[in-house]
Amino acid sequence: MSDLTVIPVPGSGAEDVVVAADGSVYTGTEDGSIFRVSQDAGRVDRVAHTGGRPLGIEIDLDGRLLVCDAHRGVLRVDVRTGGVEAVTDRIGRAPMMFCNNAAIASDGTVWFSDSSLKFGIEQWKDDFVQDTRTGRLARMGEDGVPEVVIDGLAFANGVALAADESYVAVAETGARTVVRWWLTGPKAGTRDFLVTDLPGYPDNIARGSDGLVWVSIASPRDPVVERLQRSPGRVRRAVTRIPERLQPKPKRTVRAQAYDDAGTLVHDLDLPGTDYHMVTGVREHDGRVWLGSLHEPAVAVVDL
Repeated sequence: MSDLTVIPVPGSGAEDVVVAADGSVYTGTEDGSIFRVSQDAGRVDRVAHTGGRPLGIEIDLDGRLLVCDAHRGVLRVDVRTGGVEAVTDRIGRAPMMFCNNAAIASDGTVWFSDSSLKFGIEQWKDDFVQDTRTGRLARMGEDGVPEVVIDGLAFANGVALAADESYVAVAETGARTVVRWWLTGPKAGTRDFLVTDLPGYPDNIARGSDGLVWVSIASPRDPVVERLQRSPGRVRRAVTRIPERLQPKPKRTVRAQAYDDAGTLVHDLDLPGTDYHMVTGVREHDGRVWLGSLHEPAVAVVDL
């Protein structure tokens, strides 16, 4: 494994990454900006502004970006003009609280996560510690009307499709699992797990060019947090009201893993989190692994 290369961008919280056909990389930051990093990482340009907080980013079938914006819902962004189109900010009659990540099928179907019915991104720790289990995985077809496929998830987060689109997977950050919903075959319409008992808390996930499902591990398992999640509701609520400096904090690590369709671990990228930490986005492309972070003003890349 070669060293991690950190590439600064002019904004904090480059949460997710996606690689375009020309090798350029896109990310979104907490000020609402969408940035493009050139293939050689020598140039960074702001190509759009969502007016919200972009999180998960995908490239749709016509070359636009599909952006999950925590404040504005599902958007489409034309990187040539900077135009931003609102697709949906609600599921049913209720607005989404925390649109997070997506995957796009070959027929254009969009699968996306809504992390919580109770808390938005500014209070993500509240949902995590209180373990509300109100996260959802939704599907949106050609009619543009989202429908919930799985609910009751422990902080629904990253979304990925199998290479053959036989299943869609969604990360449960609070439970340290990746849930799988079968789309074809004898298990179609049922759920199981691609992975359980991850070594830390998964954030975004993505299928790489290698056909594997890559999982970002934002922070290692924290026994204190997991004890809190099992505590009575009044205790969990009380913890989220104590000063920020006294609350449990993510450990400074850089970690991502890759799994095959049988749930077998194929790669375990585990680097010291000194100059970079809290990996929340991951994308393997032609033997390079690109990383994003909820807190860092940078993306990072490492060669496999």
